[in-house]
Amino acid sequence: MLPENLTAIVARNEVWTGDSATEPYECGWAREAIVFVRALKAPRGALPKARIEISADGMHWAAEGSQFDLPATENAVTFQRLGHFGNFVRVAASLPEGSEITLLVAWHLKA
Repeated sequence: MLPENLTAIVARNEVWTGDSATEPYECGWAREAIVFVRALKAPRGALPKARIEISADGMHWAAEGSQFDLPATENAVTFQRLGHFGNFVRVAASLPEGSEITLLVAWHLKA
């Protein structure tokens, strides 16, 4: 039997400044996940690491511990793999004043 796979776009052409995060995505059925982040425009300013956050209810969030670089140039892609993440996940970052990134965020999930 082939594993069940799903791709979910959770942010498309979103501009992140300050404290930003994707919409929550419910994926408790999945065994593993990879999130891909692509810069749709050249980012401005210093970019922090993005972080994975998890939640039991999709409203109250805790840092999962994984951090990864945001893409530094237009059309660059970064990613983070996850193996244990509960039910709800999201990507978040706290950009310093004057920094901005326009991105596309996609979750790739496998049962």
